[in-house]
This record gives sequence, C-alpha cells and structure tokens, in this order.
Amino acid sequence: MGFIKDFKDFAFKGNVVDLAVGVIIGAAFSAIVKSFVDDIITPLLLNPALEKANVKNIAELSWNGVKYGNFLSSVISFLIVALVLFLLIKGIASLSKKEDAVVEAPAGPTEDQKLLMEIRDLLKTKNNI
Repeated sequence: MGFIKDFKDFAFKGNVVDLAVGVIIGAAFSAIVKSFVDDIITPLLLNPALEKANVKNIAELSWNGVKYGNFLSSVISFLIVALVLFLLIKGIASLSKKEDAVVEAPAGPTEDQKLLMEIRDLLKTKNNI
C-alpha cells in the first residue's frame, strides 16, 4: 500500500496537476498559432513572396532541392509563441511590481520602542556629563 499512496501523493500534488494543465493549454495554444500562421499570416504576408517564387503552398517552397517551407512556417510559429509568452510574462511581472509597491509603509515606533529610545537618550546624556 505504501507505493500506491506515494504515487497518489505525487500524481495529485498541485505542481504536477498545474504542469499537466499548462501542457494541455500549451498544446491548444500551439494549434491556434499554427492556424494563425497557416491561415492568416501566410496568405496575407507571404503569398506575394510565394507568388514571385512560383509556389502555391509554403510547404512547396524549396531552394536547390531543399524544401524549407515547413521549417519557415515553424520558425514563424515559434516567434509568435515566444512573443506572446514574453508579453504574458512581462505583464505578470508588472502586476507583481504594482502589488509590491502597494506594501504599507512601516508603522512608527511602538510605545515600548519610544520608551526604550527615551531611556537610551537619557543614558547617553548621563554618561556625557
């Protein structure tokens, strides 16, 4: 029973579940970015370049027998994902900085601290006389 309990504790810890959710969302986001590149970026921005190269599909793009069209599409997808993640992390960092700035100013000395400061000052003046 120890092995099953240990596995259950491991598998259902918050970090493992959060990681699984992140991977699933990442895969869905990757599909969205791939569709964005294939269905929007390529037709709008790359089609003029593809037409000059006499290519109808980016996958057919080649140079000296090397087909690099799919690679180019993957690079564009990666750059978009990297940009979105950069903006997301930058936004989260700016929110956490705002939360840190809201921290209350330290309160003044307590009554005990004031009394101790008075005693200290009296001892200093007594020793100086």
